Amino acid sequence: MDEILHYTAFTSDPSGGNPAGVVLDAQNLSDEERQDLASQIGYSETAFLESGPIAGTYRVRFFSPLAEVAFCGHATIATAVALAHRSGVADVVFETLAGPIPVSTQAVDGVVRATLTSTETWSRPASAWQIQYVLDALGWSAEDLSTEFPPHEAFGGETHLVLVTASRRRLTDVEYDFDALKAIMQDYRWTTVQLVWFENEHLAHSRNLFPVGGVVEDPATGAAAAALGGYLRSLGRVHGRCELTILQGEDMGRPSRLDVVAHADSKRVTVAGSAVPITH
Repeated sequence: MDEILHYTAFTSDPSGGNPAGVVLDAQNLSDEERQDLASQIGYSETAFLESGPIAGTYRVRFFSPLAEVAFCGHATIATAVALAHRSGVADVVFETLAGPIPVSTQAVDGVVRATLTSTETWSRPASAWQIQYVLDALGWSAEDLSTEFPPHEAFGGETHLVLVTASRRRLTDVEYDFDALKAIMQDYRWTTVQLVWFENEHLAHSRNLFPVGGVVEDPATGAAAAALGGYLRSLGRVHGRCELTILQGEDMGRPSRLDVVAHADSKRVTVAGSAVPITH
């Protein structure tokens, strides 16, 4: 097994972004060993990479401190950048439990940047019961939500509940009932509850709650970013090509930037960002 690498994704600053563990040579690790390592590392996800049968393809599995997840966007970006640091920038395909994820890397001003293409996204309205339960867990009321963007369950490799707030101020102070929110998320297999405020059509601020992974909040969530692109497309808000920058992690002190591109004629969404090593 290679050493465990520590990267932070969707930032060029080691003190920002979302940290991920990366193991580039994990073929000899059992599922139990992977889960144990992910728990010890304590990041929201750790990625385990194995070389595939064809050059440029890799099998990648993701483990949170509590369980395996089908797909993790920030750990995908971190793994692609770590691989580029070892072998050079390239176009690769990561075979994940959610399906094949093409990823390209390039060096920009001395920092490696990666772009992933999601699986096909989908989005559907959440039920009134689901919305009320989550609002109760958050201590929010219906007036805290936007009237222009309905709550949806949205998929971008994992399923997320999307709640768009009426104001940026609502995002500033988020406290919630960890156990209550975790319970409904487990029932509906939501990976995060994504709280979003749109400053304009090309800029969004986001917070992602992740109690099912044993983490209060994620500072950058690539799968949720892909799901948000699919959500906008499902609402008819993507005309031709839509570019959206998502700022996340600001309220946690770990600012992150995720660049999303959605197309009206495709269910797949690209999510791009930089990643850098964390030194200990």
